[in-house]
Amino acid sequence: MNIVAQNHQSRELLSSKISHFLEEFHAGRILKACNAYKVRGFSVKDVFQVAFENAFSNKSFFQKQREYSNCLPFAKDTFYRFMNSSSINWRKFTLQLASSVIGKIEPLTHEKLRNVLIIDDSLFSQARSKKVELLAKVFDHVEHKYTKGFRMLTLGWSDGNSFLPLSQCLLSSTERENRLQEASASIDARNNGGKLRKLAQTKATSVMLTLLKDAKAAEIPAKYVLFDTWFCSPSSLLQVKDIGYDVIGMVKNSEKFIFATADGCNARLQFSEQQRSAAAVPHIFFPWRRKS
Repeated sequence: MNIVAQNHQSRELLSSKISHFLEEFHAGRILKACNAYKVRGFSVKDVFQVAFENAFSNKSFFQKQREYSNCLPFAKDTFYRFMNSSSINWRKFTLQLASSVIGKIEPLTHEKLRNVLIIDDSLFSQARSKKVELLAKVFDHVEHKYTKGFRMLTLGWSDGNSFLPLSQCLLSSTERENRLQEASASIDARNNGGKLRKLAQTKATSVMLTLLKDAKAAEIPAKYVLFDTWFCSPSSLLQVKDIGYDVIGMVKNSEKFIFATADGCNARLQFSEQQRSAAAVPHIFFPWRRKS
């Protein structure tokens, strides 16, 4: 079932609301700052608005063109050239747009609420694909088997009531034998598309730090970073602390972790069988400091 009823009146209402949203949060200016521009013809904002509407109408541009050909001012070539452009920095766009939205809603939340960044990865399956760039064999932790696709690493912001996605990256594999397709040789490694392809072949922990640095540079209001055991290693915690965030994470039972006890002594982290079975220590708070 479609999110929006497919009739002319609802389509016009959707278009009006999206246009108002893009105007209020200065999407046109952000697109220009992210290297999204056209030499001639229709404006970037008009093309982007059509792409934005497609996400809510649950229709592709081809379907929309077939049903509302009289309402679309440009042809499919204009749309697909814009969407396939390797010069546009889409990660920067989503981050700056989210920052603009946060600036509106953050003052409305209660002062006792704590703003946090949340980072996690999920499977982006492409089981039927064959020629997708950087397609890789990835492990599905739900089905406990390998499949074709990517890991989708997502960074979000939350104040306890609202959640906004800030940035994301599709991760391939760092191992050549696990990649089923390589990146296109026609893409210049110096532009945004080339940099994104290089980032996709980097370790997830390194990409996580890149996303956090981008959020810090964009001055996203948050003090803590939340993630699960996959990213929770001593080196990652210290690097996140160096960026300027404290960590709230879930840790495995490991002797690599050292924490300060109430009497000021250092102790290694060890959970008893009772604690592990009863989940008595579900979260560890890390205001980490390096030892002098």
